[in-house]
Amino acid sequence: MAKGRVTFRTERCKACELCVRFCPQQILSLNKTMINPLGYHPIAVVREEACNGCGICALMCPDLVITVERE
Repeated sequence: MAKGRVTFRTERCKACELCVRFCPQQILSLNKTMINPLGYHPIAVVREEACNGCGICALMCPDLVITVERE
């Protein structure tokens, strides 16, 4: 099974949660312990080991916050 790694430009995240809703592996969530410069709780990975690198989260992000790398 393919593995992936997701990185974020958290300073640009507007917490729209589109990536959370469309992630087939359900590995994303808002980081409730952090607030970015825009005043939002940015996105974070909660189950990195389950990422398959599909890239759907990056495609759904309207602000180009997400980068996905496949191993």
